[in-house]
Amino acid sequence: MAQFRLQGSKVLAVDMTGDAVKAKNGSMVAYDGRMAFKKMSGGGEGLRGMVTRRLTGEQMTVMEVKGQGTCYFADRASEISLVSLHGDKLFVEASNLLCTDAGLRTGTSFTGLRGGATGTGLFTTTVEGMGQAAIMSEGQAVILRVTPQYPLFVDPGAYVAHQGNLQQKFQSGVNFRTFMGEGSGEAFQIRFEGDGLVYVQPSERNTIGGDV
Repeated sequence: MAQFRLQGSKVLAVDMTGDAVKAKNGSMVAYDGRMAFKKMSGGGEGLRGMVTRRLTGEQMTVMEVKGQGTCYFADRASEISLVSLHGDKLFVEASNLLCTDAGLRTGTSFTGLRGGATGTGLFTTTVEGMGQAAIMSEGQAVILRVTPQYPLFVDPGAYVAHQGNLQQKFQSGVNFRTFMGEGSGEAFQIRFEGDGLVYVQPSERNTIGGDV
């Protein structure tokens, strides 16, 4: 299995010994050794996956990298976090997914009326299986724990990913900025309940929700 490691906080180094990874198309910045690159459509899921992503708005163009040596990935100087999966599932915005082990399965999942952030729609990308994934954020991602006793409320523009036994609910009528004396922004938030982890970024995407 490929070995993921960070070079600083903005470059992912992947050591490969004949194995493969799937990475965001165009994110390779350097490599040593012998590597082969192949563009994949629809996140590597073939025609069905490509059509599903077009319908849901989860655009994800990836490439497969296979070989012997080390390959380095980065994207617009984004901060990178590593997530280890042990048969569980990671939910992540397509734009925040940088690289995964080739053996991890990617898909698309309906997540309810959460999609107020530009490009996210009502669906999100899933990554499932045994292996590692690298996710990106604008600024260093913060990992927040959710327990049955303490639900978590997240601004949709700051949401990056989540994993664990969590349920999402779209909650309208509450505007974070209202409490800060500002009149613009989303009048809704995501409520997470259950037991798991939520990754948020300290910078918000542009949103299309407005003051709903």
